[in-house]
Amino acid sequence: MDVTNSSTIGGSLQISTDVIAKIAKLATLEIEGVKEVSTGTMGVKSLFNKVNLQKPILVQLTDDVAEITVNIMVRYGYKIPQLCEKVQENVKSSVQNMTCITVSKVNIVVTGVAQETAGPEAE
Repeated sequence: MDVTNSSTIGGSLQISTDVIAKIAKLATLEIEGVKEVSTGTMGVKSLFNKVNLQKPILVQLTDDVAEITVNIMVRYGYKIPQLCEKVQENVKSSVQNMTCITVSKVNIVVTGVAQETAGPEAE
């Protein structure tokens, strides 16, 4: 689905929902404590079934108003409610500033907690 802006002079502007999703992803990854944007860990069952083909960011547009759902993996040790609030604010402001599309909601789904692995230098 594309958003069309007919107020441009001498033409039109179309912004794809994929572009909005990319902006939302980059804005999400700017927040400290977010490990990655993903739909969750892939277990053996999902490797064989490929049932979970959900996108990590879903953008729904209704009358030039966007509702964005972001699936994130959180780093261990961060407070999830405060982290999600920061992600919501950053995604909303980034999308609205870059596209002039109103964002009504930013839903956050925490799909897991990533444990930091100790590398060979952490002895």
